Amino acid sequence: MRDMVDLADLKRRNTPFNAFVDFDERAQGGKGSLSDLTMGVKANIMVRGLPWTSGLAAYRDRVADRDAHVVTSLRRDGAAILGALNMEEAALGAKTDNPHYGATQNPHRIGHSPGGSSGGSGASVAAGLCDAALGTDTMGSVRIPAAHCGVYGFKPGTVRVSQDGLDPADPSLDAIGVLARDILTLQRVTRVISDISSMPGSAETAILADHGVPLDPAVERAFARVVDMLPEQCATVRLYLPLSRIRFAGFRQVSQSLYTHLQDVGELSKRLRRLLTFGPDRSVQEVGADRAILGATRDRVSSIVDRHGFLIMPTVPNPPFAHDTREPVEQADFTCLANIAGLPAISVPMGWTDGGLPLGVQVVGRIGAEAELFAFARDLDAKLGAYRAPY
Repeated sequence: MRDMVDLADLKRRNTPFNAFVDFDERAQGGKGSLSDLTMGVKANIMVRGLPWTSGLAAYRDRVADRDAHVVTSLRRDGAAILGALNMEEAALGAKTDNPHYGATQNPHRIGHSPGGSSGGSGASVAAGLCDAALGTDTMGSVRIPAAHCGVYGFKPGTVRVSQDGLDPADPSLDAIGVLARDILTLQRVTRVISDISSMPGSAETAILADHGVPLDPAVERAFARVVDMLPEQCATVRLYLPLSRIRFAGFRQVSQSLYTHLQDVGELSKRLRRLLTFGPDRSVQEVGADRAILGATRDRVSSIVDRHGFLIMPTVPNPPFAHDTREPVEQADFTCLANIAGLPAISVPMGWTDGGLPLGVQVVGRIGAEAELFAFARDLDAKLGAYRAPY
């Protein structure tokens, strides 16, 4: 059982990063399989007694009267819940420069984004403020921060983890996931909040090719090294669908879902209000076209993974970027596929830019074969040896 947490020290160490926005003053671990771990929880997941803000100013005084199901599970297994983590306003975005709660800094380079929308989760883990963190992943919001912060991130299959106590961006795409500094911790926490099953039979690997997404040269070089490490019998597959169009269809679905949820909420930023117009402003024909491309994507990705076992691609096409630059629109082009198909996916560190910024690779697997997915990721991680603490 862990002793009382030194919150004064935690608050001091958090200051440069602004990863935590609220702290549990009574944080303490218990007995169980996670009794050696401290954890942070994204601010759109209920933690009893803490503000449940979802990154919104209007919810600053909304205090959770109970724990979300996943938090209850973590406490039951002994984890110490330290507090609530910064995030994008309403979980819509991949930068974590929140207009109400401030920007979260990437521990690998102050002034750079940790990714989003679970940017506080990625930064808190990378900075060593906690051992692991919960985030939420609608179109990549766990795996994008994992890649940008040089840590490990897992998104369960949509149906494999409870959404009780989550303020969702889109329930059909959302999954509560885990970030950690090593795969063992990632898997330990995931076992507590989500199903991890094993599927008999061997699995091959498929590499996503001819995807049409422009890759930063550092990402392209690092991913080529990953491909060189894969077995020779790897298949090369194509989606035959434009990833930018898939991502945009997913974004407009999320925009519609959030508009329905937030249309009567005050104190929304100008940016968020603009983003919420993309869903409801669609014509009937546009809604139909979006549904068609999302359905075709779900079928194609599921078919590839069912046939080959694993689908591998970069996590994000670009390295971490400065907060004072525009957020690259392509960040979720790869990660959105696992959400649309409802499949589990892991991001692991795959390399570095010449300037020392982290890059990630992701592997998508089958529902019911999460154990094999973790085993594949562990083997790949051991070959790559790309994890590096920020200091």
